[in-house]
Amino acid sequence: MKIQTGIDIIEVARIKEAIEKQGEAFLKKVYTEGEIKYCSSKKTMQYQHYAARFAAKEAIFKAISSEILQEEDDILNKIEIQNEPSGKPVVNLKRLKLSKILNMDLSISHLKEYAVASFTVLFE
Repeated sequence: MKIQTGIDIIEVARIKEAIEKQGEAFLKKVYTEGEIKYCSSKKTMQYQHYAARFAAKEAIFKAISSEILQEEDDILNKIEIQNEPSGKPVVNLKRLKLSKILNMDLSISHLKEYAVASFTVLFE
């Protein structure tokens, strides 16, 4: 068994600027349809939610990158952040060719200006 971890922090303004400049192209490259629907529904706080998911995807990538096949591309939009009914964020990696994951844990937080995420995965 091996444990891998990843952490990331991002300025909300950077994500807002990318969305405003690149629009749909950026959104589709980074986020799934479900994530776009969820974040957009947050109206005045949508950029904090987009940034939090971006940080989460980066943290996850850092933790799983050694396990991803070389031919995988557009990794970020193959990582999906969902929410349990309680609000706890959960990770869906079904679109990636990964095996032997025993457990995963994701933590996300955001403020007006920053979003941060940490991710831990236990591989068999």
